[in-house]
Amino acid sequence: MVGHSTEDVDPFLPDTVSPAQYLETVRRKTHLEADQELMLAVLEDAITCFQVHFAARDKQQTRLFREAEEWILLQEKSDWLFSFDNVCENLGLNPGYIREGLLRWQHFRLRERDRVRHRVIRSRN
Repeated sequence: MVGHSTEDVDPFLPDTVSPAQYLETVRRKTHLEADQELMLAVLEDAITCFQVHFAARDKQQTRLFREAEEWILLQEKSDWLFSFDNVCENLGLNPGYIREGLLRWQHFRLRERDRVRHRVIRSRN
């Protein structure tokens, strides 16, 4: 990871590609129909909102994160064409795999943030 020393990286986390990088690969390798392009854009926007705003303090950014999180985590089989599961499946992606990857990413970032907070608190004392 750019800007992180080796000890900041959890050695037990798999070396993974970010969801955004993965989706860009899908876009390049696959000819998508117009409705699939729209679905991919919706998925990319949700992942961006999830990752960029996950630790937001601003009310609007927090809302964007919560809406993306709610959409991604909803695991009901739905006849709603643009549900997370339907979007992923229509793009040939495994929704559970992407969901789990995003949750692992979030968990790692929260642990990283807590570690930084503890260092700051110790340095003040």
